[in-house]
This record gives sequence, C-alpha cells and structure tokens, in this order.
Amino acid sequence: METALMSPTEWAQQEFGNVDLGDIRRARRLVRVASQLSKKSQGTLPGTFPNWSELRAAYRLLENPSVTYQQIIGPHWARTRDACRQPGEYLVVEDTTALDFTGQAAEDMGMIGDGRGRGILVHNTLSLRIDRWSADQEPQVTTVGLLGQQCWRRPIGARTKLHKKKGDPCESDRWAAVFKQTGGPPQGSRWTLVADRESDMYESFERCQGVNVDFIIRAAQQRALVGENRYLFDAVAQGPLLGRFTLKLRAREGQRARDAVVEIRVLPVTLRGPQRPGGKRPDYPVTVVEAKEVQAPAGTIAIHWVLLTSWPCNTLDQALRAIKAYACRWLIEEYHKALKSGVHIEDSQLETADRIESLLGVLAVLAVRLLNAKLLAVTCPNQPVDPAELGPEAMRILESQLGKPPEGWTCRSVVRAIARLGGFIGRKGDGNPGWQTIWRGFQQLMVLVAGYELGRSERCG
Repeated sequence: METALMSPTEWAQQEFGNVDLGDIRRARRLVRVASQLSKKSQGTLPGTFPNWSELRAAYRLLENPSVTYQQIIGPHWARTRDACRQPGEYLVVEDTTALDFTGQAAEDMGMIGDGRGRGILVHNTLSLRIDRWSADQEPQVTTVGLLGQQCWRRPIGARTKLHKKKGDPCESDRWAAVFKQTGGPPQGSRWTLVADRESDMYESFERCQGVNVDFIIRAAQQRALVGENRYLFDAVAQGPLLGRFTLKLRAREGQRARDAVVEIRVLPVTLRGPQRPGGKRPDYPVTVVEAKEVQAPAGTIAIHWVLLTSWPCNTLDQALRAIKAYACRWLIEEYHKALKSGVHIEDSQLETADRIESLLGVLAVLAVRLLNAKLLAVTCPNQPVDPAELGPEAMRILESQLGKPPEGWTCRSVVRAIARLGGFIGRKGDGNPGWQTIWRGFQQLMVLVAGYELGRSERCG
C-alpha cells in the first residue's frame, strides 16, 4: 500500500474515498478533511483549517453520531488485510500506547497510567512487508498498514490485574486478537507476530497456531519446561554458543547509538502447559533464541533478549533472521511517536472521547503514511516515482528549489529532497532522514504548492 508519496488529495481519496457514512456528502467531506490534515496536521482543528467554513464543516462531520471511528478506519483495515494475503513475508508488530488527555476538557475519558491520568488506550497491529533480506540477514521492510487497531477506555477506579474479579474482561486478550477477525494467511503468504514481553502468555501462542501464524515473542516468564529440571532462562543460558554478531543500536533516551557485540544461543524446548479454567492446556514446543550483549560500555543497558519463536533456527543465519526480525519491533514505537508528535492526536481539543476517536480514525492512517515515507527511501531507493503521484506542481517546486537529481526522481531522491525543505542537510555522512524531518519538509512543500496555485489562479483571473 505505497501511498506515502501520493499527493494529499490522491492519498485521501485512496484511503477514505470508499468509506460508507450513509450519505455521499459526508463521504466527500471526510475526503476533504483527510486531505487537509495530510497537508497540515496541527492536532487542534483550528490550526489545520484556517477557513471558518471548512473548520465548521470538519466539526460537524466529527460530531455527527452517524460518523464513527469504525466506519472511518474500517476500509483501511480491509485494504491492509487484502494486501497481506498477497504472496510474501509479513511481520505483524503489536503494542499498546496510551493517548494522554489529562487536564483537557474531553468527556468520557478512561483511566491511564497510575490511575490519575485520563485518556484512551490504543492497541495497534502494524503490518510490515519484508521486501528482501540483506546479506547480513536483516529484513528490509515497508509498511503495509494497520491490520487492526483496538481502542478502549479503562473505567475510572477499575480493578488492577491483582484485584480482578473472576469473569472480568482481561486487557491481555488484545494480544493476537486481530487474527480472530482476519483468520490466517493463505498459501504462499507468511505472517509472523512480533511482540514484546507483555504478550508472553500461552494464549498468544494458541491464537497464532490456530490460524497458521508464526511468532517471535520476547519471553517475560521463567517458564517450566517438559523433561527438564531447569527453567526457561537458565536452560537457554547454559545452551551451546551458536555464534556472535554485531547489532547496530539506534540512539535512545539517555543512550547513544552504538555497535553491540551479541552472543547467540539457541535451544529447542517444550513449554509445560499452564492450568486454566477447564483444566491443563497441552504442552507447547518452541525454539528459544537468546541474544546477549557482551562487554557493554559502562553506563549502558546491555542487550539481553530471550525470544520464543516458531521459526526454525538450526543455523546461525536462521537465528540471525529471527533476532533481526524482532529488532523491527521498534517500528511500532516509531508509529506511536508519529501518532503523538507527528500528527499530534493528543493536542485535540474535541469535547468527547467519541469525537476524538473519529479523528483518530483519520490520523492513525496518516501516521502510517509518515512512517512509510522514511522506509521507502531505504527499502526501495531506486524505484522511480511518477511526477503525477506527488503532483506536478510539487515536483516543479522541488526541481526549482533543489534541482533535478542526476539519477532522476526515485523514492530515495524524492524523500531526501522533501526532507531538505524540512532541515535535512543531506551530506554524505548524514544517512537517511527521519520521518519527522520528512514531515516538516512535506508541510513546507504543501505551503509552497498552495502559493504556486494561488499565484497561477490570480494570473488566470
């Protein structure tokens, strides 16, 4: 679903043109609202719609009880699921984030954080297509879209996990729940769930196995093993060393980017089935892959991943693929960042949670577009870009501002040119621009396009 380099109008039509809101006028309005948000999403609608009539129309759309979050985002889910049924390999990355509206005027917000915050919990299932594997077994991916997204508001004063009553709904049920709606992949398509330690529960494995979905899940529990006097973490730590490799770690808060030397151990085990209401569950065979950093610099947190996977890991290359596929999990964090600091969903001043969720239906898809712009430049750098996709006016402006690149307009050259407008210098050692710089540049480009079109209309008039 390569909509990242489409013009705002074409992107909005592609994503929302077939939304059924019960009235063709509402559907057309949704496309116009989405197009404007794609040009300039400032969180608050007045920052995006300076024209009063357009602002009022956007408010009316989001306030209409006939316009719901599910209706708005549903077609995007359907297109993503159809795309993931095409032959190929897909990573299905899941995680939950909290949208924080503490202190704002919106009604009906739920409890987040320590119970004093107010907001909406959002569980995202992001699908990534593996376009190819690099020589060092790293997957080169692009974003397909959201396979699903669950929103809920935790009731004020809700019981904690330790104090739930028997029969209360469990928030952990969200993990791998999307496969109940989608089913599994058809023949020729391979899906792999990638998730962190919060998803380490027997039900996650069951849900994947039931629909022929693979998994790479980071272990959180010291599980009992069948036929062993040892537990999970102890057993794999004592396993034979398969090899070493160097993992490039991105910069994180309080830590610089660095190259980590990581040792790999692999051990096939059978997890003892847990007791559940109704009896004991069957024992479950998995492969355990341990990736442990050695000689980590002082003051840094050493990498130590223990992964449970259904992938075969009999060779070093196979184990490397599983580890580096799990490393793609950081893209869901990037997606959450795009949702919050990119399209500014938490800055919304809408008055009810339902209206904010309707706005989320548009901005969640826009955040996918932002993230994919960055990935296209890395995964498909030499793919030609048709000027009609971005818009002839935009291409003319890029050429007039920066000149036409010697290699022509490709995914890489277009993305870097847009990023230049956002402050990216583009020196040889600068690497590829991040999505935030690309987004700033794209918004600046849209301002220049608007000025160009205004000037042309005045000359024609």
